[in-house]
Amino acid sequence: MRTIILKSASSYLLPVLLLFSVFILLRGHYLPGGGFVGGLVAAIAFVLDAFSNGLDKTKGILKFHPGFLMPVGLMVAFLSGISPMILADLPMMTGIWAENPIPVIGALGSPLFFDIGVYLVVIGSALTIIFTISESV
Repeated sequence: MRTIILKSASSYLLPVLLLFSVFILLRGHYLPGGGFVGGLVAAIAFVLDAFSNGLDKTKGILKFHPGFLMPVGLMVAFLSGISPMILADLPMMTGIWAENPIPVIGALGSPLFFDIGVYLVVIGSALTIIFTISESV
């Protein structure tokens, strides 16, 4: 179903939904949200674009296969999990933070990088599944 209204709306909704997904990712450590929910919102943004403009155009926006995001996200999450063992001689998955907070983001720490890893894994797996199903239909 490719209507002119959906095509017009999706060109504006894609960047807004991606920005909203980053907002949910960044607020997730202190409030509800995080990498999983933010990744789902980002995947929904690309699915909406694929429904309105076609799968090939959406794949052109991504520039690479979304399955590439899964191992990258796993590596980021794994490195954030073991970073306290390496950097501060603390147990695995202990949160460590930078001393000076960043104005918009806040305290930069290992939980944020773990959430970013989850965010990338969720986007990669959701888009790989949905794009594979869409290609076979």
